[in-house]
Amino acid sequence: MSKKAAEHHKKAAEHLTHAARHHGEAAKHHEGGHHEKAAHHAHTARAHAIHARGHAEEAVKAHAEEHGKK
Repeated sequence: MSKKAAEHHKKAAEHLTHAARHHGEAAKHHEGGHHEKAAHHAHTARAHAIHARGHAEEAVKAHAEEHGKK
């Protein structure tokens, strides 16, 4: 795997880890009745998920550039 693809995979994983943490925080705040805080964490989680998807797509492109095109 190319270094470029590997870096994008690592960044995607980091963003998904952050998204999971924010979803956990959103759940905690929602259960506690703090709906504004819950919404904030839910939106932040979504942003991390979107960034993760972008990095995953870039990883696929990098892999295709190195191995897929002949």
